[in-house]
Amino acid sequence: MSRTYFGTDGIRGTVGQPPITPDFVLKLAHAVGRVLKKTIDRPTVLIGKDTRISGYMLESALESGFNSAGVDVVLLGPLPTPGVAYLTRAQRADLGVVISASHNPFADNGIKFFSATGTKLSDDWELEVEAEVAKPPVWADSANLGKTRRLDDAAGRYIEFCKSTFAHNLTLKGVSMVIDAAHGAAYHIAPKVFHELGAEIACIGCSPDGLNINDHIGATHPQTLVDTVKMHMADFGVALDGDADRLQIVDSAGRLYNGDELLYLMVCERLDRGEKVPGAVGTLMTNMAVELALRERGVEFVRAKVGDRYVLEELEKRGWLLGGEGSGHLLALDKHTTGDGLISALQVLQATVRSGKSLSQLLKNVTLFPQTLINVKLAPGQDFRKNTQLASESQRIEAELGASGRILIRPSGTEPVVRVMVEARDAKQARSSAERLAEAVRAG
Repeated sequence: MSRTYFGTDGIRGTVGQPPITPDFVLKLAHAVGRVLKKTIDRPTVLIGKDTRISGYMLESALESGFNSAGVDVVLLGPLPTPGVAYLTRAQRADLGVVISASHNPFADNGIKFFSATGTKLSDDWELEVEAEVAKPPVWADSANLGKTRRLDDAAGRYIEFCKSTFAHNLTLKGVSMVIDAAHGAAYHIAPKVFHELGAEIACIGCSPDGLNINDHIGATHPQTLVDTVKMHMADFGVALDGDADRLQIVDSAGRLYNGDELLYLMVCERLDRGEKVPGAVGTLMTNMAVELALRERGVEFVRAKVGDRYVLEELEKRGWLLGGEGSGHLLALDKHTTGDGLISALQVLQATVRSGKSLSQLLKNVTLFPQTLINVKLAPGQDFRKNTQLASESQRIEAELGASGRILIRPSGTEPVVRVMVEARDAKQARSSAERLAEAVRAG
């Protein structure tokens, strides 16, 4: 069955337009509450959010929906998505809820859920919720309504958890850093994590006003970080996105490292410490150069569908620990149950501190193949899968690339666009091939 509301990362859209309206969100929470109560007599749900102005409205709607189904609510306030996942597990709650549209502009928002163990929930669970949404509500009577309270110092608890994932015999003293929190959920957390581990900190993107989240800043707009690192002559720069589950890292030369390279670094750091790393999981978008470099180190590499939830599913199926996406979603399952930008940054910094080497030295064996990614906006009702011109052009380009490259055409799970990606050893060939495919999508 296909899902009506859920995408690759929860439910997301423009605020004030279905499904991101207060009436639907209340109905959604009520439905989730009804699903929980099938197996739990008195469920408890944690709710965190990023810094969007719409978070207040959606938080109230969720609270009412859960309470109306007889579910207790604990409000966490602004907190990174992985912070909600951690506290859901630590507080022995039955569900964690995040109000965020991640890297999207402030006008969007969304709802995503974590299980009691701090992991993303399955497609089957989402289908069960959607089926419940379609049913009439069953309001709890006054004696059975849920209650709401706030958790004191949710941010402080998460800060201590992040710090605990950094090697206890190492310190960041003597390291200068620029932290860019994208005016998002980690604005009050990220600076403290690195500062309390000893680093000298300069901050950008740490002054949210409800409207400026991801506004030409953060992991999806890293040029501001690059410029600031150069200006401060800092050793590193770390940029997070709006809900802080992904990152980008910049070195002292202003060189930007993406998630594919950082995944390779995390694998190699463990190998160099004598740990066994049987395999790592990337996605259909992961650069071929990383796959080849991992195999040279004797590490099996497997591609999952795009989306950190699918990377996680593949890791759990194989009993592996490390995976990620080029966008900066990285998973280290012996550190956290979900992707965490702060913890990923600490793993990378740990590798540089322990080895005494720079990022460029640690990654000297990886030269990424040129990739061109073009997002093509779809017209209402347009189905690119039925586009015969696109199918023909894809076949021609695949024949031209041979074993020296690949193409990937997939719909976005969060926007009404088709993502066209071409990877080749030659940058000009990657660009021209991607443009040909994008034009074929538009023509259809």
